[in-house]
Amino acid sequence: RVFLLRIFTLVALIGGLYALGEFRRRRPGEPPLDKGLVPWLGHVLEFRRNTLTFLERMKQKHGPVFTVQLAGFYFTFVQDPLSFGALVKASREKLDFNKFAAHLVRRVFNYEAIEADHNILQISSNKHLKGNGLEVMTQAMMSNLQNLMLYNVGLPADKKTWMEEALFAYCYNVVFRAGYLSLYGNEPFDSKSSEETAREKDRAESEALFYEFRKYDQLFPNLAYGVLPPGKKREADRLTDYFSNFLSVQKMKTRDNISRWIWDVQQAQEEAGMKESMINRHMFVLLWASQGNTGPSSFWLLLFLMKHPEALKAVKEEIDKVVKESGQEVQQGGPLLNLTREMLMKTPILDSAVEETLRLTVAPLLTRAVLQDMTIKMADGRQYFIRQGDRVAVFPYSAVHIDPEIHPDPHSFKYDRFLNPDRTKKTDFYKAGNKVKYYTMPWGAGVSMCPGRFFATNELKQFVFLMLVYFEFELKNPDENIPGIDFRRWGFGTMQPDRDVQFRYRLRH
Repeated sequence: RVFLLRIFTLVALIGGLYALGEFRRRRPGEPPLDKGLVPWLGHVLEFRRNTLTFLERMKQKHGPVFTVQLAGFYFTFVQDPLSFGALVKASREKLDFNKFAAHLVRRVFNYEAIEADHNILQISSNKHLKGNGLEVMTQAMMSNLQNLMLYNVGLPADKKTWMEEALFAYCYNVVFRAGYLSLYGNEPFDSKSSEETAREKDRAESEALFYEFRKYDQLFPNLAYGVLPPGKKREADRLTDYFSNFLSVQKMKTRDNISRWIWDVQQAQEEAGMKESMINRHMFVLLWASQGNTGPSSFWLLLFLMKHPEALKAVKEEIDKVVKESGQEVQQGGPLLNLTREMLMKTPILDSAVEETLRLTVAPLLTRAVLQDMTIKMADGRQYFIRQGDRVAVFPYSAVHIDPEIHPDPHSFKYDRFLNPDRTKKTDFYKAGNKVKYYTMPWGAGVSMCPGRFFATNELKQFVFLMLVYFEFELKNPDENIPGIDFRRWGFGTMQPDRDVQFRYRLRH
């Protein structure tokens, strides 16, 4: 009896060690394997502490392709930018983004994805966040930005005093709220007299929403990793319920100007048989996905322009030229600027400044689930065998964005880095004498590339456009260093600063 108990204990121990990955060994043809010292956890603590320094250490130790254990999963990182095409073009039967994404949204938003979600989102996004649909969204964003930024533009000149605020808080607040109103609609009104009341309600309601969103945003990194303590987890659940109610299908039906993007997604999910309560949760997923990064990006862009006067001057001159060519003039008591999509397409200098900002501050972790055993062929001809059930990942920030061979002086902001001498967009970047196709990857790549990237870019440009046309602004301390980044947010899109900076602004007209 004792003998049998010992046998069962031994079998259970061996089974546990097997489940923890303790018996995994590198097979011929596989990338270098680094499991770490802690069973099952592997390197996850160091990875979470600072993804960049961990991956740089692994690359120096093993080369540009290596497999590491992270909390029970084996991740093969491919950090050679010349070989990214092999991953981007791999069939979805081998590498799948949706499985990983479904796992993440279940953990973070309590949302159960359905198989049709990816196609629903792609179809709706292609229809309404590009081309003619994007024109409608651009006009909606302009109207809402004007309501939030310029509602007091008619004040007498002596009332236009300097306002002082924290830059990150200001940028995130304005861009998030305008984006929310553009997507999820406005308070309805039925007469000219009730229009301003409705606009005031939009300002107040979006302010309250942003206040709660920031609470959730600060919990997000630990929530995504599944390491929130019980009290914080209850708060995250409360916030998830709050947003699901705030953005519910029934509430949306009471609002005007809801974007066709939101409507189409809702209707397609209803037709697919999804419960209304789950659609409500998906509305929160879309809010976070569409507005969680543009506000922080607008902060970095405005900060870089203020810290580089030559960049600010070049962008301001370009914007003034576009306004003049549109036949409009911004003056006290005059009509508000009608900033059209056509005008936004005539700003190559601003476009380059935006792309440079994203290169420096956006750091996604692009991950795929390996659905079947496969071989990855590198640009230099080497091949690596990858096992079914593992993950394949790329961290383009270190692999591409700050590679000094691709982008010389990579940590410096150069507003014209993506401009040719003739002001056309520069797309020729090289490594080891070879042209690099994926020279920046802030939006991802391939089938999982962010479908809202054109709308998000327009949001950034519209905000900066209005700031430069309507406001004078400056850092309170012009010599203040640019803040560092919050390491906890590696892998989740736009990085956030580890501290805010004070600036002041006032209306020009």
